Amino acid sequence: MPVALYAEFTVKAGSEDRVAEMMAELTARVRGESGNIVFDPHTRRENPNAYFVYEIYRDEEAFRAHIAADHSKAFNAELGALIEEDGSELSWLTPVAATEP
Repeated sequence: MPVALYAEFTVKAGSEDRVAEMMAELTARVRGESGNIVFDPHTRRENPNAYFVYEIYRDEEAFRAHIAADHSKAFNAELGALIEEDGSELSWLTPVAATEP
């Protein structure tokens, strides 16, 4: 069963350029993971320092591999000092079955 979630965090003033660079690097690496289906980072229109990252992985094993990857660990370790929260806030999603009209 696919694993879907979104991650949110707010970049501290003065760290915008570094986080944008980190996110570009991470996005390229995550999209190359065999178990990744979607990795789609955004910033909020009303607050470009507020990030929203939509993610889907093939299954729980693929998500665990993503979290354990060196590039993910390095990103999260550096990100902690550059954001307002203690870390990315994760929200787990459950698909809603489509109904026929």
